[in-house]
Parts: sequence; C-alpha cells; structure tokens
Amino acid sequence: MSDQGPPPPPGPGDDGFSAPPPPPPPGSGEGGYSGYSAPPPPPPGSGGGGYGGGDYGAPPPPPMGGGPVDHPKGVTILVLGVLSLVCCSPLGIVALIMGNNALKEIDAQPGRYSNRQLVQIGRILGIIGIVFLVITIIWFLFLGGLTAISGSNN
Repeated sequence: MSDQGPPPPPGPGDDGFSAPPPPPPPGSGEGGYSGYSAPPPPPPGSGGGGYGGGDYGAPPPPPMGGGPVDHPKGVTILVLGVLSLVCCSPLGIVALIMGNNALKEIDAQPGRYSNRQLVQIGRILGIIGIVFLVITIIWFLFLGGLTAISGSNN
C-alpha cells in the first residue's frame, strides 16, 4: 500500500478532453496560489488614483481662482449684434465699438478671458448690422430723390 492517500481529483486538462490553462506570462508574479499582488503605485503628479482621484487620463483641475473667466461684456456684445440684424440696425455701431474694446482687453491679457470667439461673433454681427443700416439710408435717400424728381414734373 501507498502512504500518499487517495489520488487528487482531476483538474482542468486532466480529463483528457480539454486543454490545460495557459501558463501566466513571465514576470507577472502570478502562479499557483501566490496570493494577491497590489497594482503599482501611480506616477507622481498624476492625481493620486484610487477613489476620487479623478485621473483616467483627464487633466488636473485648474487651481482655485486661476482659470480663465468669461469677459463680462461678451454676452452683451453678442445680443447687441443679433438685435442689430433683427430689429434695430443702429445697435450695430454699439456692438462694434464695445466689441473692439473688449477684444483689446482680451488680447492684453490672453489667459484671463475665455470667450474671445463670442465677442468676435457679436462684433461681426454688429458690422453686418451697420452694413444694413447704410443700405437702408441709401435706399431712403434714393426713394426721396425719386419722390422729389417725380413731384417736380407735375
């Protein structure tokens, strides 16, 4: 008789029908019952990892009070530019002047303001409103001239 006891139960691959599981990759530290191996620590400056670390490839949040803010007149310039197109062409002059001043302030401190494109759009809409105003004035002068010419013939 043998002193080794009963034979071990068949494991995967021992039944003759399935292939044994592949061995772990070399250097992985896994094999047998070696237990749990902790993941490597995150690199310095990556946000810390773990719960609430917020890395996952995202940039770190800007420091408190250090991020760019919207120019305070940006939305006003855009609204004036739109109104100059829709109902009141003289507002285009105001949008153009305010837009030029705001763009000068944004260009003087490029990291401070973030809505340069909004100011540019409002300024361009103001320019288009001014063009409509000029066309309207020319049209009224033309109609006035026609009225004067037709009235003098009678």
